Amino acid sequence: MAIAGGCQCGEVRYELAAAPDRVSICHCRDCQKSSGSPMVAWAMMPAERFHLTKGTPRAVNSSGDSWRYFCGHCGTGLYYINETFLPGLIDVQSVTLDDPAAFPPGARVQTAEQPPWTDHIAGMMAFERYPPIE
Repeated sequence: MAIAGGCQCGEVRYELAAAPDRVSICHCRDCQKSSGSPMVAWAMMPAERFHLTKGTPRAVNSSGDSWRYFCGHCGTGLYYINETFLPGLIDVQSVTLDDPAAFPPGARVQTAEQPPWTDHIAGMMAFERYPPIE
């Protein structure tokens, strides 16, 4: 069974040779600013287990030695490489997997930079779909 994923529009596709070694949710400011979200879920593994199967992502140096790769057509963030801090590793945005539920996060990292209200998300009202506007 292939572990595959890709961007929203399908221009960039990838496969993982094996399950990720670690899956976590990152709250760092760099992730927040690059995603427009309070957190990003990452699946980490040795870079040789990641293979592009379609397309060529664009890259941006987001901070220092951090390189973020994304689809140049639809903008979907795909993966992250930092050879100084995480040599030989790649972090794939786990929700870009075709089955994002297959590898649930086991930890939250960089919580020193999380917005304070993220601790309360589980207790908020939840709707399966967008609620009606009153």
